[in-house]
Amino acid sequence: MNNKLKVSFYLKRESRLEKNNAGENVAYPIIGKIIIGNSIAQFSSKLSVTEHLWHVKSGRAVGKSRVAVELNREINKINLLIHSHYKDILERTGTVTAIDVKNAYQGIASTQKTLLVLFEEMMREFQTRIGIDRSASTYQNYQKTYKHLKSFIRGKYKIRDISLCRLDLPFIEAFDFYLRVECGLMAGSAITDIIYLQKVARIALNRNLINRPPFGGFKPEKPEIKTRSLTKEELERFISTPLPCSKLCFIRDMFVFSSFTGISYADLKKLTCKEIITEKDGSLWICSSRQKTGVPFNVKLLDIPIQIIEKYRGCAEGDYLFCIPTQTTIGNTLKTIATHCKIDKNVTYHQSRHSFASQICLSQGVPIESVSKMLGHRDIRTTQRYARVNNEKIGNDMKQLSIRLTDKFDYPTSNR
Repeated sequence: MNNKLKVSFYLKRESRLEKNNAGENVAYPIIGKIIIGNSIAQFSSKLSVTEHLWHVKSGRAVGKSRVAVELNREINKINLLIHSHYKDILERTGTVTAIDVKNAYQGIASTQKTLLVLFEEMMREFQTRIGIDRSASTYQNYQKTYKHLKSFIRGKYKIRDISLCRLDLPFIEAFDFYLRVECGLMAGSAITDIIYLQKVARIALNRNLINRPPFGGFKPEKPEIKTRSLTKEELERFISTPLPCSKLCFIRDMFVFSSFTGISYADLKKLTCKEIITEKDGSLWICSSRQKTGVPFNVKLLDIPIQIIEKYRGCAEGDYLFCIPTQTTIGNTLKTIATHCKIDKNVTYHQSRHSFASQICLSQGVPIESVSKMLGHRDIRTTQRYARVNNEKIGNDMKQLSIRLTDKFDYPTSNR
């Protein structure tokens, strides 16, 4: 497409009759015309001049009178401003039309949104909901995706932004390649960026900023789901191994508490005594809501979590149940504990939540629907990533199946 800019100015007359009847002192309005390729846009300069001072070919006033000099100065200012807007739009999006430049000159927002501008709008909307139903940690992921998109667009297209109409399958595939190869991201991290880009595309589609879903036909490489739960043996070793100091014991107890309740670090940190509810039958329950999503969850406390609560009762300030250190402190301490327990894997606090789903619940026959409710998940598919079926669970299930099938079928022992 020819993006060359041409700006011209001319006098506006209503008719030839008006021209014949007009006197020398009649001032006519000056109209500007912007031509870029095949696109044309006209605009009012809000200037006027008498015909005898106007030079048609140059599009400027003639002579060195004060009126002519000031008029030409204003026209030149307009011309420079238009060229500035033209250059800015072209650098940002790679494409520009006369209407785009006219709108920018007149201070009218362009109807053609750009990708990064829409992404910024999405981020601002998300930011206003932090602490209500959105988390600050997720917002940081949005910022990382925005940074990757900005770097990708500048590196590949040599522009600052790109119009939404250019968000198509080749763009998405190139961005996916950039994340995995040039940025060296793991499949899971790359998928996160692609999901946020897909969300922007969905917003653009809902607002009629684009007329087709750009992700049609795109199939990202999905990460291999690895078991993040501790094994039964590792969890038993983690609980029973003697530790040399009270600090390690406290962090270990917090990990064990979450392993038997499924509560996350953020929710444990804000957990208060008021959220420990005693039912009519005397059982204790955690009744709270996820900080990340606001989804309510209810978990009945087993013996081990109750013992941990009693062990540290009154140690925390205010109404909080426990005095929880920073996530960095917990992470570093868990590595030390894992070394003491001879567990040869990178133990993170979030693994306690996975251990609750897999070892404490699913392996012991708790239905996955109940596990999902206790974890505070909106979608059971999220729970399926937590609750991994192990050989012990399969063995127990098959043992029960064998008992139920006894005397149900008769297999002949000899050929007839």
